[in-house]
Amino acid sequence: MQTAATAPHPATPVHRPIPHHSSLPLVGDTLNFTQNGHEFLLKLHRKFGEIVDLDIFGMRIILLMGPDANEFVLMDREKRFASAGWIPLIGPFFNRGLMLMDFDEHKLHRHIMQGAFTNAALQGYLAEMQPLIARDAATWKDDNALQMFHRLKLMTLNLGSEVFLGQEPGADADRLNTAFLDCVRAGTGLVRFGLPGTRWHKGLQGRKVLEAYFREQLPHKRASQTNDLFSRLCHSKTEAGEQFSDEDVINHMIFVLMAAHDTTTITLTNMMYYLGKHPAWQERLREESRTLGSNPLRWEDLEKLEGIGLVMKESMRLCAPVPVIPRRMTRDTEFRGHLLPKGVMVAVSPYLTHYLPDAWSKPERFDPERFAAGRAEDRQHPFKWLPFGGGVHKCIGLHFGGMQVKAILHHLLLNFRWSVDNDYVMPVDYTSLPIPKDGLPVRWRKLRQARSVPEL
Repeated sequence: MQTAATAPHPATPVHRPIPHHSSLPLVGDTLNFTQNGHEFLLKLHRKFGEIVDLDIFGMRIILLMGPDANEFVLMDREKRFASAGWIPLIGPFFNRGLMLMDFDEHKLHRHIMQGAFTNAALQGYLAEMQPLIARDAATWKDDNALQMFHRLKLMTLNLGSEVFLGQEPGADADRLNTAFLDCVRAGTGLVRFGLPGTRWHKGLQGRKVLEAYFREQLPHKRASQTNDLFSRLCHSKTEAGEQFSDEDVINHMIFVLMAAHDTTTITLTNMMYYLGKHPAWQERLREESRTLGSNPLRWEDLEKLEGIGLVMKESMRLCAPVPVIPRRMTRDTEFRGHLLPKGVMVAVSPYLTHYLPDAWSKPERFDPERFAAGRAEDRQHPFKWLPFGGGVHKCIGLHFGGMQVKAILHHLLLNFRWSVDNDYVMPVDYTSLPIPKDGLPVRWRKLRQARSVPEL
C-alpha cells in the first residue's frame, strides 16, 4: 500500500532548450539588427523557427516569431506578459507613458485618455489640421533633391504643436524636436547609463527639456478648456470622476506626442517613397483625390480615399514603424515546449512578420492590392499585420494617425508630383525607429493647376 511518503511525485515537465544565436562579445546582435533590419530577422527565422535567444542592446531577449507567437504574447488573457518590458529600453525617457503601463492601471489610464480620441474629438482635429497642412506645404518649392523625411518630420511636429498643444510652432519647435529624437534614439544605446557623450545621456537631457516645457504650460491648460489634446488630457474624466494628476498629464503628453509624431512621419515617408517609385499608383491616388475635390475633407470623406488606405497599409507592412515589441514575463510560461522563465525579456516583431514568405505573397514586393477586398491577405490571420500592435495595448491613436496621413497625402497629391530614380533604393537606419539614412531625396514639382484647401 502506497503512503504519501512512498507515492511517486508527478513528473517534472521536460522543456526543450531555447536555441541561442551566437554573436559578438559585448554588443551581441545589436549591430546585426541596426544595420540589417528585417533581413537579419528573416535569417533567424529560417535558422531557428519560432523561437531564439538573443543578446541585444545589452540584454538577453527571447524572440518569438510568427503570427501565432504574436497572438500568444499580445492577447495575453492570463496576464503573463508585462508591457513593462519596454522600461529597460525607453523607461527613463518615456516614464509612465501608456505603452509602459500594465493590467488594471493601464486599463484605467487608457479609459481616461480615450476621451481625447472620441469621434467628436477626431473630427475637431481633422478640421483644425487641414489649413495648417496647406499653410506648411505652400512653402515647399520645386527641388531636384527635396529631403522628404525632414520636411514631413517638421510638418508633423508643427501639426502636433497646434493640434496637440494648442499653440503655433515657434522657437521651441527645434528644441522639442531634438529632445524627442534624443529620447527615441537613447533606447538602443549600447551604453545604458548617463555617460556624457552617449545616446543614453542625451536621452536623459532630452527628457528634462520635455518635462520642463510641459510643466511650465500645465497651469494654463488646467485653467482653460480648449480643443487641443493637452487640454483634453487635463480635463478628461471617467464616469466615476477619476482624472489624471499633473505628473500623469506630463508623462502622457511626452509619450503621445512622440508616438504620434514619429510613427506618422515614418509611415508618410515610406508612402512618398513607394509612390515615387511607382508613378502609376501615384496617379491613381491623385485621380481619387481629384474626384473627391479640394474642399476640406469631412470625417465621412476619409473612407472614400480607398487607394490611400491601401498604400498606407502596404507601406506600414513594408516598414513597420515599431519593429519589435518587448514584454517581461510575470511568471513561468510554456511556449511550444520551451520554458519562458519569470522575469526574462521576450519580444515579438511586426517587422519580421510582415516579410514572412509563408504569410504573404511575394512579401518583398510593393503590392497594395494585397489588402483589397478580393485578396485581403491581412485577414488570413488576425496577427499577421500588426503595425499598431495588438491586444489591450493596441495603439490608442491609430485612428488619429490614419486620419492625419490621409489628410496630408490628399493635399500633397492635389498640389505636387514627385519621383525618385528608377534604381534608387531607400537606405534605412534601424538605430532607433526605421528612418531613411539619406533623408529620402525626391524630385519635387508643384502642379500647374494645383488645388488648395481653403481656410476654414
